[in-house]
Amino acid sequence: MIRTAVVGVNNIGKIHCNLYSQHPDTTLVAVCDLVEERALEAAQKYGVNYYTNLQRLLEHEEIDFVVVATAGVENGSHHFEPAMQAIAAGKDVLVEKPISNRIEEAREMVRFAREKKVRLACNLNHRFTPAAEKAKELVDRGKLGSLLFVNMRLTIHNRSDATEWFHMRALHPHSIDVMRYFAGDVRRVQAFMTKAPGRTSWSTVSVNMEFANGAVGHLTGSYDMSMRHPIEFCEVAGNEGRFVIDNVYESLTYYPHNSDELLVVRNPIFGGLQGFNDTFRLRVNRLIAQLKEGTPPEKIEASGAEALAAQEIIEAAIRSHQNGGSVVEVPAAV
Repeated sequence: MIRTAVVGVNNIGKIHCNLYSQHPDTTLVAVCDLVEERALEAAQKYGVNYYTNLQRLLEHEEIDFVVVATAGVENGSHHFEPAMQAIAAGKDVLVEKPISNRIEEAREMVRFAREKKVRLACNLNHRFTPAAEKAKELVDRGKLGSLLFVNMRLTIHNRSDATEWFHMRALHPHSIDVMRYFAGDVRRVQAFMTKAPGRTSWSTVSVNMEFANGAVGHLTGSYDMSMRHPIEFCEVAGNEGRFVIDNVYESLTYYPHNSDELLVVRNPIFGGLQGFNDTFRLRVNRLIAQLKEGTPPEKIEASGAEALAAQEIIEAAIRSHQNGGSVVEVPAAV
Protein backbone atom coordinates (compact mmCIF):
# COMPACT_ATOMS: atom_id res chain seq x y z
CA MET A 1 0.00 0.00 0.00
CA ILE A 2 1.42 3.36 -1.07
CA ARG A 3 1.09 5.88 1.75
CA THR A 4 0.22 9.26 0.24
CA ALA A 5 0.12 12.89 1.33
CA VAL A 6 -1.48 15.71 -0.67
CA VAL A 7 -0.04 19.22 -0.40
CA GLY A 8 -2.46 21.96 -1.41
CA VAL A 9 -6.10 20.97 -0.94
CA ASN A 10 -7.97 23.66 -2.83
CA ASN A 11 -9.79 22.86 -6.13
CA ILE A 12 -7.34 20.44 -7.87
CA GLY A 13 -6.04 19.15 -4.55
CA LYS A 14 -9.53 18.02 -3.61
CA ILE A 15 -9.68 15.89 -6.76
CA HIS A 16 -6.38 14.30 -5.81
CA CYS A 17 -7.51 13.61 -2.23
CA ASN A 18 -10.59 11.85 -3.54
CA LEU A 19 -8.56 9.74 -5.98
CA TYR A 20 -5.99 8.53 -3.44
CA SER A 21 -8.60 7.86 -0.77
CA GLN A 22 -10.40 5.51 -3.18
CA HIS A 23 -7.52 3.85 -5.05
CA PRO A 24 -7.02 0.20 -3.99
CA ASP A 25 -3.23 0.57 -3.87
CA THR A 26 -2.98 3.86 -1.98
CA THR A 27 -3.82 5.17 1.45
CA LEU A 28 -4.33 8.88 1.98
CA VAL A 29 -2.42 9.47 5.22
CA ALA A 30 -2.25 13.25 5.58
CA VAL A 31 -2.98 16.57 3.93
CA CYS A 32 -1.15 19.87 4.06
CA ASP A 33 -2.16 23.42 3.21
CA LEU A 34 -0.93 26.86 4.26
CA VAL A 35 -4.58 27.77 4.90
CA GLU A 36 -5.46 25.85 8.05
CA GLU A 37 -9.21 25.92 7.42
CA ARG A 38 -8.73 24.14 4.07
CA ALA A 39 -6.39 21.57 5.57
CA LEU A 40 -8.79 20.90 8.46
CA GLU A 41 -11.77 20.53 6.13
CA ALA A 42 -9.96 17.95 3.99
CA ALA A 43 -8.65 16.10 7.05
CA GLN A 44 -12.14 15.82 8.51
CA LYS A 45 -13.62 14.66 5.21
CA TYR A 46 -11.08 11.88 4.72
CA GLY A 47 -10.30 11.02 8.33
CA VAL A 48 -6.59 11.86 8.09
CA ASN A 49 -4.12 14.11 9.88
CA TYR A 50 -3.53 17.65 8.66
CA TYR A 51 -0.59 20.05 8.68
CA THR A 52 0.18 23.58 7.61
CA ASN A 53 3.89 22.81 7.32
CA LEU A 54 5.14 20.07 4.99
CA GLN A 55 8.41 19.58 6.84
CA ARG A 56 6.49 18.73 10.00
CA LEU A 57 4.29 16.33 8.04
CA LEU A 58 7.35 14.54 6.68
CA GLU A 59 8.86 14.32 10.15
CA HIS A 60 5.74 12.92 11.81
CA GLU A 61 4.10 10.73 9.15
CA GLU A 62 5.22 7.59 7.35
CA ILE A 63 4.85 8.64 3.71
CA ASP A 64 5.90 7.02 0.42
CA PHE A 65 4.47 9.49 -2.06
CA VAL A 66 3.75 13.24 -2.03
CA VAL A 67 1.33 14.98 -4.38
CA VAL A 68 2.06 18.69 -4.84
CA ALA A 69 -1.25 20.26 -5.91
CA THR A 70 -0.41 23.83 -4.97
CA ALA A 71 -0.90 26.71 -7.39
CA GLY A 72 0.49 30.26 -7.14
CA VAL A 73 1.44 32.69 -9.89
CA GLU A 74 0.66 31.20 -13.32
CA ASN A 75 -0.58 28.11 -11.44
CA GLY A 76 2.99 27.03 -10.72
CA SER A 77 4.98 29.34 -8.45
CA HIS A 78 4.13 27.44 -5.25
CA HIS A 79 5.33 24.03 -6.49
CA PHE A 80 9.06 24.39 -5.98
CA GLU A 81 9.48 24.47 -2.21
CA PRO A 82 7.20 21.53 -1.28
CA ALA A 83 8.48 19.44 -4.18
CA MET A 84 12.08 20.03 -3.15
CA GLN A 85 11.29 19.22 0.49
CA ALA A 86 9.64 15.95 -0.52
CA ILE A 87 12.50 15.03 -2.87
CA ALA A 88 15.05 15.82 -0.14
CA ALA A 89 13.16 13.41 2.13
CA GLY A 90 13.48 10.69 -0.51
CA LYS A 91 9.78 10.61 -1.42
CA ASP A 92 8.32 10.03 -4.86
CA VAL A 93 6.53 13.15 -6.08
CA LEU A 94 3.70 14.05 -8.45
CA VAL A 95 3.52 17.77 -9.16
CA GLU A 96 0.68 19.58 -10.87
CA LYS A 97 1.37 21.37 -14.13
CA PRO A 98 3.21 23.53 -14.85
CA ILE A 99 6.11 21.90 -13.04
CA SER A 100 7.03 25.51 -12.23
CA ASN A 101 6.40 28.85 -13.90
CA ARG A 102 10.09 29.64 -13.39
CA ILE A 103 12.28 27.62 -15.73
CA GLU A 104 15.29 27.73 -13.36
CA GLU A 105 13.19 26.11 -10.63
CA ALA A 106 11.90 23.45 -13.02
CA ARG A 107 15.46 22.58 -14.03
CA GLU A 108 16.55 22.35 -10.40
CA MET A 109 13.64 20.09 -9.45
CA VAL A 110 14.52 17.65 -12.22
CA ARG A 111 18.22 17.80 -11.38
CA PHE A 112 17.62 17.24 -7.66
CA ALA A 113 15.22 14.32 -8.24
CA ARG A 114 17.90 12.62 -10.34
CA GLU A 115 20.50 13.25 -7.68
CA LYS A 116 18.25 11.76 -4.98
CA LYS A 117 17.13 8.92 -7.30
CA VAL A 118 13.42 9.53 -6.64
CA ARG A 119 10.53 9.44 -9.08
CA LEU A 120 9.32 12.87 -10.15
CA ALA A 121 6.16 12.95 -12.27
CA CYS A 122 3.83 15.67 -13.52
CA ASN A 123 0.06 15.62 -13.96
CA LEU A 124 0.14 15.86 -17.76
CA ASN A 125 -3.15 14.03 -17.93
CA HIS A 126 -4.14 14.67 -21.57
CA ARG A 127 -1.76 11.98 -22.84
CA PHE A 128 -3.38 9.24 -20.74
CA THR A 129 -6.74 9.01 -22.48
CA PRO A 130 -7.60 5.81 -24.40
CA ALA A 131 -7.65 7.86 -27.61
CA ALA A 132 -4.14 9.21 -27.05
CA GLU A 133 -2.74 5.82 -26.05
CA LYS A 134 -4.23 4.16 -29.15
CA ALA A 135 -2.83 6.97 -31.30
CA LYS A 136 0.62 6.48 -29.77
CA GLU A 137 0.36 2.78 -30.59
CA LEU A 138 -0.31 3.68 -34.23
CA VAL A 139 2.77 5.90 -34.30
CA ASP A 140 4.96 3.26 -32.65
CA ARG A 141 3.76 0.55 -35.05
CA GLY A 142 4.70 2.71 -38.02
CA LYS A 143 1.12 3.13 -39.21
CA LEU A 144 1.77 6.78 -39.99
CA GLY A 145 5.14 6.14 -41.60
CA SER A 146 7.64 8.98 -41.29
CA LEU A 147 6.05 11.82 -39.33
CA LEU A 148 5.48 15.00 -41.31
CA PHE A 149 3.38 17.37 -39.19
CA VAL A 150 1.49 17.86 -35.94
CA ASN A 151 -1.37 20.34 -35.64
CA MET A 152 -2.63 21.09 -32.14
CA ARG A 153 -5.39 23.39 -30.92
CA LEU A 154 -6.19 23.95 -27.25
CA THR A 155 -8.75 26.64 -26.48
CA ILE A 156 -10.80 27.33 -23.37
CA HIS A 157 -12.47 30.30 -21.69
CA ASN A 158 -10.35 31.87 -18.97
CA ARG A 159 -10.60 35.59 -18.37
CA SER A 160 -7.67 35.75 -15.93
CA ASP A 161 -5.14 38.44 -16.79
CA ALA A 162 -3.04 37.75 -13.72
CA THR A 163 0.24 38.00 -15.63
CA GLU A 164 1.37 38.74 -19.16
CA TRP A 165 2.29 35.07 -19.77
CA PHE A 166 -0.44 33.36 -17.73
CA HIS A 167 -2.00 31.71 -20.78
CA MET A 168 1.23 30.22 -22.10
CA ARG A 169 2.63 28.97 -18.80
CA ALA A 170 -0.57 27.77 -17.16
CA LEU A 171 -2.31 26.05 -20.09
CA HIS A 172 0.16 24.90 -22.69
CA PRO A 173 2.19 22.34 -20.76
CA HIS A 174 -0.76 20.12 -21.73
CA SER A 175 -0.84 20.83 -25.47
CA ILE A 176 2.93 20.77 -25.91
CA ASP A 177 3.26 17.54 -23.92
CA VAL A 178 0.75 15.86 -26.23
CA MET A 179 2.68 17.09 -29.28
CA ARG A 180 5.95 15.76 -27.80
CA TYR A 181 4.24 12.48 -26.85
CA PHE A 182 3.60 11.78 -30.53
CA ALA A 183 6.50 13.51 -32.28
CA GLY A 184 9.36 13.77 -29.78
CA ASP A 185 11.68 16.64 -28.94
CA VAL A 186 11.28 20.11 -30.43
CA ARG A 187 14.36 21.79 -31.90
CA ARG A 188 13.16 25.32 -32.80
CA VAL A 189 10.09 27.51 -32.32
CA GLN A 190 8.63 30.71 -33.67
CA ALA A 191 5.72 32.40 -31.94
CA PHE A 192 3.24 35.20 -32.47
CA MET A 193 0.71 36.30 -29.86
CA THR A 194 -2.23 38.64 -29.61
CA LYS A 195 -4.65 40.00 -27.02
CA ALA A 196 -8.43 39.88 -27.23
CA PRO A 197 -10.19 43.23 -26.71
CA GLY A 198 -9.87 44.44 -23.15
CA ARG A 199 -7.14 42.00 -22.16
CA THR A 200 -3.68 42.71 -20.81
CA SER A 201 -2.26 39.19 -21.13
CA TRP A 202 -1.24 37.49 -24.38
CA SER A 203 -4.42 35.43 -24.51
CA THR A 204 -4.21 33.88 -28.00
CA VAL A 205 -1.03 32.39 -29.48
CA SER A 206 0.31 30.83 -32.65
CA VAL A 207 3.48 28.73 -32.30
CA ASN A 208 5.40 27.07 -35.14
CA MET A 209 7.67 24.17 -34.22
CA GLU A 210 10.42 22.12 -35.83
CA PHE A 211 10.88 18.70 -34.27
CA ALA A 212 14.23 16.99 -33.90
CA ASN A 213 13.05 14.22 -36.26
CA GLY A 214 12.39 16.76 -39.02
CA ALA A 215 8.61 16.97 -38.67
CA VAL A 216 6.96 20.36 -38.37
CA GLY A 217 4.15 21.41 -36.08
CA HIS A 218 1.78 24.17 -35.16
CA LEU A 219 -0.02 25.08 -31.95
CA THR A 220 -2.98 27.43 -31.80
CA GLY A 221 -3.93 28.26 -28.24
CA SER A 222 -6.45 30.65 -26.74
CA TYR A 223 -8.05 31.63 -23.46
CA ASP A 224 -10.70 33.57 -25.41
CA MET A 225 -12.98 30.80 -26.67
CA SER A 226 -16.37 29.64 -25.44
CA MET A 227 -16.52 26.53 -23.27
CA ARG A 228 -19.50 25.43 -25.38
CA HIS A 229 -17.13 24.21 -28.07
CA PRO A 230 -14.55 21.36 -28.09
CA ILE A 231 -11.41 22.42 -26.25
CA GLU A 232 -8.77 20.31 -27.94
CA PHE A 233 -7.99 19.04 -31.44
CA CYS A 234 -4.87 17.10 -32.38
CA GLU A 235 -3.87 15.98 -35.88
CA VAL A 236 -0.71 14.00 -36.60
CA ALA A 237 0.30 12.98 -40.13
CA GLY A 238 3.00 10.96 -41.80
CA ASN A 239 3.66 9.69 -45.30
CA GLU A 240 1.58 6.53 -44.66
CA GLY A 241 -1.41 7.93 -42.76
CA ARG A 242 -2.73 10.43 -40.27
CA PHE A 243 -5.00 10.53 -37.24
CA VAL A 244 -7.23 13.07 -35.54
CA ILE A 245 -8.13 13.15 -31.84
CA ASP A 246 -11.24 15.19 -31.11
CA ASN A 247 -11.78 16.94 -27.79
CA VAL A 248 -9.10 15.19 -25.70
CA TYR A 249 -10.88 11.83 -25.42
CA GLU A 250 -14.12 11.86 -27.42
CA SER A 251 -12.82 10.06 -30.52
CA LEU A 252 -9.79 8.98 -32.53
CA THR A 253 -9.97 8.59 -36.30
CA TYR A 254 -7.09 7.03 -38.26
CA TYR A 255 -6.89 7.71 -42.01
CA PRO A 256 -4.53 5.33 -43.84
CA HIS A 257 -3.34 6.92 -47.06
CA ASN A 258 -3.74 3.79 -49.20
CA SER A 259 -7.13 2.59 -47.99
CA ASP A 260 -10.72 3.84 -47.87
CA GLU A 261 -11.29 2.04 -44.55
CA LEU A 262 -10.94 4.19 -41.46
CA LEU A 263 -10.23 3.16 -37.89
CA VAL A 264 -12.53 4.98 -35.46
CA VAL A 265 -12.27 4.65 -31.69
CA ARG A 266 -14.98 6.44 -29.73
CA ASN A 267 -15.46 7.06 -26.04
CA PRO A 268 -18.30 4.68 -25.08
CA ILE A 269 -21.46 6.00 -23.46
CA PHE A 270 -21.35 3.22 -20.88
CA GLY A 271 -18.07 2.62 -19.12
CA GLY A 272 -16.17 5.39 -20.90
CA LEU A 273 -14.88 8.67 -19.57
CA GLN A 274 -17.76 10.65 -18.12
CA GLY A 275 -15.97 14.00 -18.01
CA PHE A 276 -12.62 15.74 -18.06
CA ASN A 277 -11.88 14.92 -14.40
CA ASP A 278 -11.76 11.24 -15.38
CA THR A 279 -8.48 12.00 -17.17
CA PHE A 280 -6.97 12.69 -13.72
CA ARG A 281 -8.00 9.19 -12.66
CA LEU A 282 -6.34 7.61 -15.68
CA ARG A 283 -3.12 9.53 -15.11
CA VAL A 284 -3.08 8.63 -11.39
CA ASN A 285 -3.82 4.97 -12.12
CA ARG A 286 -0.84 4.75 -14.46
CA LEU A 287 1.53 6.43 -12.04
CA ILE A 288 0.42 4.28 -9.10
CA ALA A 289 0.91 1.17 -11.24
CA GLN A 290 4.44 2.31 -12.06
CA LEU A 291 5.22 3.06 -8.41
CA LYS A 292 3.88 -0.35 -7.42
CA GLU A 293 5.95 -2.05 -10.13
CA GLY A 294 9.09 -0.24 -8.99
CA THR A 295 9.57 1.48 -12.34
CA PRO A 296 12.96 3.24 -12.42
CA PRO A 297 12.76 7.06 -12.12
CA GLU A 298 13.98 7.55 -15.70
CA LYS A 299 11.15 5.36 -17.05
CA ILE A 300 8.26 7.18 -15.37
CA GLU A 301 5.72 8.36 -17.94
CA ALA A 302 4.97 12.10 -18.05
CA SER A 303 8.00 12.60 -15.83
CA GLY A 304 9.38 15.77 -14.39
CA ALA A 305 11.94 15.76 -17.20
CA GLU A 306 9.17 15.67 -19.80
CA ALA A 307 7.32 18.46 -18.00
CA LEU A 308 10.56 20.46 -18.04
CA ALA A 309 10.92 19.84 -21.79
CA ALA A 310 7.44 21.31 -22.32
CA GLN A 311 8.32 24.35 -20.22
CA GLU A 312 11.52 24.89 -22.21
CA ILE A 313 9.41 25.09 -25.38
CA ILE A 314 7.03 27.54 -23.71
CA GLU A 315 9.88 29.79 -22.60
CA ALA A 316 11.41 29.64 -26.09
CA ALA A 317 8.04 30.66 -27.56
CA ILE A 318 7.84 33.60 -25.16
CA ARG A 319 11.34 34.72 -26.19
CA SER A 320 10.39 34.42 -29.84
CA HIS A 321 7.38 36.67 -29.39
CA GLN A 322 9.43 39.18 -27.38
CA ASN A 323 11.91 39.28 -30.27
CA GLY A 324 9.32 39.98 -32.97
CA GLY A 325 8.69 36.38 -34.01
CA SER A 326 12.31 35.33 -34.39
CA VAL A 327 13.21 31.65 -34.54
CA VAL A 328 14.50 30.44 -31.15
CA GLU A 329 16.46 27.28 -30.41
CA VAL A 330 15.00 25.06 -27.69
CA PRO A 331 17.49 23.73 -25.13
CA ALA A 332 18.14 20.01 -25.55
CA ALA A 333 16.02 17.74 -23.39
CA VAL A 334 17.79 16.61 -20.22
